[in-house]
Amino acid sequence: MAIVIKATTREGKGTGASRRLRRAGNVPGVVYGGDKEAVSLEFNHKELFLEFRHETFHASILNLEVDGKKEQVVLRDYQLHPVRNTIQHIDFQRVSASEKVHVKVPLHFVNADVAPGVKLGGGIVTHILTEADVSCLPKDLPEFIEVDLSNLETGQSIHLSEIKLPKGVEFVQLAHDNDAAVASVTKPRGAAAAEGEAEAGEGEAAE
Repeated sequence: MAIVIKATTREGKGTGASRRLRRAGNVPGVVYGGDKEAVSLEFNHKELFLEFRHETFHASILNLEVDGKKEQVVLRDYQLHPVRNTIQHIDFQRVSASEKVHVKVPLHFVNADVAPGVKLGGGIVTHILTEADVSCLPKDLPEFIEVDLSNLETGQSIHLSEIKLPKGVEFVQLAHDNDAAVASVTKPRGAAAAEGEAEAGEGEAAE
């Protein structure tokens, strides 16, 4: 189901105008890109935050409705208040159905509990990346990418090149020859130390 965000054009600009907007329960923002000029916007904070708190809002093609007219956009940037966790400003970029977009997509890790390094080796999974930048046409943009950890042994990592992607989607880092590690299985520090002591004890006994 497509997410629709409603906004109105914003006349006042500058720090003072933005501060007044926030006091009134609204959020200043902007939409830019495509063959149109950037437009300053304002959003109802309560309505915007209801959508913003969902993961899909951050990695989906959104329908931005400005003064009754809709256009497709992606979230590009935002600022949160450091204490109140309210949205202070938000940026959207227009997208074209025929042009690829670069979007950070969340990674969902599955089957960690059956990975040999966890189930048999007593290791723990470390998530090195929790999201990755992908390139694709808007129609192919996935809400998330699944990372299967079922074959990971202790001391092993899974890299971007080993992840199965939906058709038409590619990792931007791989296009730049950066096959980054995404997750690994390692032994807890205490367990590794205990093993080392046990091995040392066995060596002394043998002597």
